[in-house]
Amino acid sequence: MTTRIDAKFAELKRQGRSAFVTFVMAGDPDEKTSLEIIKALPKAGADVLEIGMPFTDPMADGPSIQAAGLRALKGGMTLRKTLEMVRGFRKDDDTTPIVLMGYYNPIYIYGVETFLADAKAAGVDGLIIVDLPPEEDTELCIPAMKAGLNFIRLATPTTDDKRLPAVLANTSGFVYYVAVTGITGSAAADSKVVGAAVSRIKRHTALPVCVGFGIRTPEVARAIAESADGSVVGTALVDALKGSLDAEGRATARTVTAVADLAASLAQGVRGAKQAAE
Repeated sequence: MTTRIDAKFAELKRQGRSAFVTFVMAGDPDEKTSLEIIKALPKAGADVLEIGMPFTDPMADGPSIQAAGLRALKGGMTLRKTLEMVRGFRKDDDTTPIVLMGYYNPIYIYGVETFLADAKAAGVDGLIIVDLPPEEDTELCIPAMKAGLNFIRLATPTTDDKRLPAVLANTSGFVYYVAVTGITGSAAADSKVVGAAVSRIKRHTALPVCVGFGIRTPEVARAIAESADGSVVGTALVDALKGSLDAEGRATARTVTAVADLAASLAQGVRGAKQAAE
């Protein structure tokens, strides 16, 4: 079964260009503004949307994304409301792939079968669950695949050739390569190192490889897009959002455009990689 993710990467391959993948936190800084931002991102050039599911203990996230999750939770965001946002987005856009990214605990509490049915019905295409290793595939990964959702795995600089086949075993949609060791937003990605890592992963899989963590500028996004099938930007967009808020942390007239304008410049960086590579 072809998902929106599969269709999007096939289309980009025909166009000969890399994907621009954006990450924002559901409900940050509030439900209404968050939906407006998500709707604005494809118009700004995002090919795939990653939406964070707010969680109280986000161990892989750096300070910016942790703060975004806390703002969302403070505003009353829940997993159920996150799915409602996806449903709201799908009223106007039935083609842009949506990946929910987060932790297993909220899904476990929601109920795995119910969550997968509700996520699929809302228009979710894939999941990235950072705290479920391949050894736990029966918990969520296999049921998600049976429900028609891609289960996207993270590979890191410490994932060696011995470990990689286990990481890739039930992965679908794309592989998410974490360009820097550590938490999100902690360091800049080195395109040469990333290029070698992407080549190594591609020796083990035919799936697209997208690179995230450490991409903050159009220049870095462009350099990464030379070798990877996609560049993922999260922290920089979340920081742009935060910078637009008022003293009480509420959205202002600038909030949606602050995120969309940065996304547009990053998208141009990614799209520039095709011309540079030709």
